Amino acid sequence: MTAHTEPSRTLLLSGLILGTGLLLPSAGAAVGLPTITFGVADANTPEQVSTAIQVLFVLTILSIAPAILLMTTCFTRIVIVLGFIRQAMGTQNMPPTQIIIGLSLFLSFFIMSPTFNTINEKALQPYMKKTITQEQALEQAIGPMRTFMFSQVKEEELTLLAGITLSNKPFDQNDIPTMTLIPAFMLSELKRAFQMGFMIYVPFLVIDMVVASVLMSMGMMMLPPVIISMPFKLLLFVLVDGWGLIVGSLVQSFKQ
Repeated sequence: MTAHTEPSRTLLLSGLILGTGLLLPSAGAAVGLPTITFGVADANTPEQVSTAIQVLFVLTILSIAPAILLMTTCFTRIVIVLGFIRQAMGTQNMPPTQIIIGLSLFLSFFIMSPTFNTINEKALQPYMKKTITQEQALEQAIGPMRTFMFSQVKEEELTLLAGITLSNKPFDQNDIPTMTLIPAFMLSELKRAFQMGFMIYVPFLVIDMVVASVLMSMGMMMLPPVIISMPFKLLLFVLVDGWGLIVGSLVQSFKQ
């Protein structure tokens, strides 16, 4: 038993010493172990510090890219309206959430394609060819997005946010900062999405009320009306080409 225990004890002690050397480089150097830097060295010049900051900035932008997609594009309105359709029909998880998110993403790319093409032509391609600086590319990229958001934002929400964040009344769109425009745009998108959701709910609500009245007149009050009304909702949605109407209305709602 001692013969089996001794190698295990030696292996455990070796692992502890090696782990101490990796986690505490100073301690490892004190006991004579080699210091492992994993290819990361200290910055010795201002240029190296600037490069490290740029890499950190890019990683931060990539981490918040989904939030930027939600805040500055048409994705918010589309996904909320499609969610209202599923709830109005009472189909629980049909279509699945993945399908709704995927359809919303592709519709967002379809609607935003002119804006993205403009950003690619005026900002991305010149920056990749090194004809403009990073600051100029960022300014050129923000311009088309601001134009799109200004075309969709409502004056009420824009006035509300501008009155809270700005001390002076803006004279034109250039006086409104992007950080004020984005929340105003999101509020406008939420308002429009709920308005469209209300219009979607009305015909399905009428079907529910008719089915409930018929069941009560027949004395079948213990039978849930949703079970009977769901096939009629699906039939109505298919007969009127519901998906085509909803998608067409969503796309047309972004054209000013």
